[in-house]
Amino acid sequence: MYRATQRGAVRTARKLQKLLVKSWYARLRAVRRVTQDNRGKHTAGIDGVTVLTPAKRFALARAIGLDGQARPLRRIWIPKRGSTQDKRPLGIPTQRDRAQQTRVRQALEPEWEAKLSPQTYGFRPGRSWWDAIEASFHGLKFRPQYALKVDIAKCFARLCHDALLAKIQAAPVIRRQLKAWLNAGILEDHQLFPTRAGTPQGGSCSPLVALIALHGRDEAITRVHPRARVIAYADDCVVLHEDRQVLEHCQQLLMTWLAQLGLALNAAKSRISHTLEGDQPGVDFLGFHIRQYRVGKYHSGKGPGGHRRGYKTLIKPAKANRQAHLAALGHIIRRSKALPQDEVINQLNPKIRGWANYYRIGVSQAGYARLDHLTWVKLRRWAHRRHPTKSMGWALERYWHRVGTRRAFATAPRRPGAVHLHTHQAVAITRHVKVTGNRSPYDGDWVYWSSRRGRHPNASPRVAKLLKAQHGRCRHCGLFFQHDDRIEVDHRNGDHRESRDSNLQALHGHCHDAKTREQRDDLPPGMRDQHQDTEERRARKRACAVLEQREAE
Repeated sequence: MYRATQRGAVRTARKLQKLLVKSWYARLRAVRRVTQDNRGKHTAGIDGVTVLTPAKRFALARAIGLDGQARPLRRIWIPKRGSTQDKRPLGIPTQRDRAQQTRVRQALEPEWEAKLSPQTYGFRPGRSWWDAIEASFHGLKFRPQYALKVDIAKCFARLCHDALLAKIQAAPVIRRQLKAWLNAGILEDHQLFPTRAGTPQGGSCSPLVALIALHGRDEAITRVHPRARVIAYADDCVVLHEDRQVLEHCQQLLMTWLAQLGLALNAAKSRISHTLEGDQPGVDFLGFHIRQYRVGKYHSGKGPGGHRRGYKTLIKPAKANRQAHLAALGHIIRRSKALPQDEVINQLNPKIRGWANYYRIGVSQAGYARLDHLTWVKLRRWAHRRHPTKSMGWALERYWHRVGTRRAFATAPRRPGAVHLHTHQAVAITRHVKVTGNRSPYDGDWVYWSSRRGRHPNASPRVAKLLKAQHGRCRHCGLFFQHDDRIEVDHRNGDHRESRDSNLQALHGHCHDAKTREQRDDLPPGMRDQHQDTEERRARKRACAVLEQREAE
C-alpha cells in the first residue's frame, strides 16, 4: 500500500486495503495489539470487560467485523501536561471497538504515510517530538528569522465530522465504520452525551484520524509562500520566515484553512517573535525554548560561505516548564512531611529522571544545575520541618550521605535497600539524530529502523544496548522489532536478581509472556503456582476499578 500510494496507483492501494481488512491474520494482529501489547489493556470501556485469556482473544478476533456500529465511549479526565487545574478528556472504547479501530488503522496508515509531509512529526510511526525540535534547530541555525507559533483552540473537540470523512476518501465499509465511531457518544456519570463534532482521544485510531484531518496545513502556506518552513507536531506547529509580514499573511491563511474544518487559532498561545532580537526573542515549542544569542567571533559558527554568523542557536528547557517541574517536585516534598526518607526519594526519582531525559537533547546543564540547587533548598526545609529543634548540621549528617565522590540526599549506606536521590545533572546531554527526510517504517528498510529504535526517546539505555547486540531482532521469535512493538527486558534464567548483560535479552511483550509460560510449564507441578508470572496473574493483580465496581454491584 505504501509503495502503491507513492507511485499513484490508487486502485492497487484500495484493493490491498480491502484485502488487509478481510485478512484473518490482520484480525489476530489487531487483537494482539489491543489485548497483549497495549499498556492500557487493563482499562475497560463501558462494558467493564478486559480480554486476556487465549480463548477470549480468538472469540474477539472472530467478532470484530466492520459492521458500521460502535458502542459509546467511557469518559475519564486526566490532568494536562504542565497544568494542575486544566484536564484533558479521554474516551475509552470497549475492547471490541479498540480491536476494530486497530484493524482500520492497519489499513489506512501505510497509505497516509506516503502522503504526509516530511515536516510532520506528531502521531506518526518512527517519529518523535525530538525530531520536530531538531527540525526547528536546522531551520534556524543558518540565519535569524521570525517564528510564528501556532496553537489550535480545542482541536480534537471541534473538528467537523463531514470535513474529516470527505478528506479520508477510503472504502465505503471503512468510512461507515469511522462515522459510527465519531458519532458513538460519550457515557459519563451514567448519562449519554452525543458527539456531533471532534475526535475522541483515547482510541487506537484517534491519532491517525486527527493527523489526516490536519493534513494539508503546510501546503496551504507553502503554496503561497514557498520559502516558508512549517514544522508541525500534532495540533502545534511553527512557521519560520525572514519577513514578519509574510508570517502575518501565513497566519491569515491558516485561519481560513482551519475554518473549513470548524477550527480556529488560540490567540493566547499563538504569537510572532524574532529568534535573535526584540523584547522577547525566541520561540517556545514542545516545552523547549529555541533562541539565538549574539556571541563573539571565537564562539560563533561559520555560514555556508565561510563568514562568521555572529550568533549561536541554542535549545533550552522553556522557563514555564522548568517552573512547573519545580512546582511538581515541591508538591511531592510538601505532602511527604511524615513519610520515611526512602519513600520520598522513590517518589522524586521518577519525576527527575523522566524530566531530565526529555530535555537532554538541549543545552540544559545550566538549567539542571539550577533545578538541583532549588530541590536541595526544598529538601533542607523539609528536614528542618521534621526536626525544628535540631541544628542544620545535624540534619545534614542524618539525611545527606556520601555517594561516590559527593554528598547526596540518601539513606544510610549500611542500611538494607539504601537509595539516593538522582540529580538532573547526572543525565548526560546527547544530540538527537533527526529522521532522514520522509522516511517511514513502511519503506522496508528494517536495518535503518531497527537501529533507530535504540535511539528512541522512550528507549532506556539498557534496552538500547540490547537492541544493538541483537541487531534489532527478538531472540524468541527472531523477527525485527517494529515501530509500535512493546519491548521488554527478560532474564534468561528467570532469576531477576541476576542482571548481568549475558543474562538479559530484549523480547516482544507477547513473546516475554510466552517464554514465561513455557518456563513455568517445565517446572514440577508443586512449584508452578509459586513461579507463575503470566499476564493472567498480573491481570488479577491490576484489575480495573470498573470491573471491581461491577462485581460489587
